[in-house]
Amino acid sequence: MKIREAFLIVTGCNHSARPRRNASDRVSGGIDDLWMNPAGELLIVDYKATAKDAEVTLDAQWQDGYKRQVEIYQWLFRRNDFKVAKTTYFVYGNGKADRKAFDGKWEFDVTVIPYEGNDDWVEPVIFKAHQCLSGEAIPAADPNCDYCRYIVSVNDTVKSKA
Repeated sequence: MKIREAFLIVTGCNHSARPRRNASDRVSGGIDDLWMNPAGELLIVDYKATAKDAEVTLDAQWQDGYKRQVEIYQWLFRRNDFKVAKTTYFVYGNGKADRKAFDGKWEFDVTVIPYEGNDDWVEPVIFKAHQCLSGEAIPAADPNCDYCRYIVSVNDTVKSKA
């Protein structure tokens, strides 16, 4: 695959790859932007927006998903034989909520946050997910999973009303 095709990805096309083992499933994603450093390595860039008084960081637990997202993108590009830098960038726009009027335009303070990704976890997790989804048994709910706890709570509520 040539670098020209990588730039097509930037314009909104999805990029996909197959894991190295014989899984038939494809993993794909659409990146926000792609930069190149002086060493010729591709830099995955993700744009985020918020509006809050606090400084923009990637320190909250719920932002771990953002980090995993760019690590999957790094894995996808590496699996397609691109030279990818370890560092990714989050371009974070923080909306200025102190303006007197909206007047049809949004104003942001922009912060560029570097993040060193590690995609070593991606392929094993893909295979574990594939095995789970291909299996006959529904896995047990994980007590540490917010979604699992929500589903258990909904089911308990429905049963109590029946």
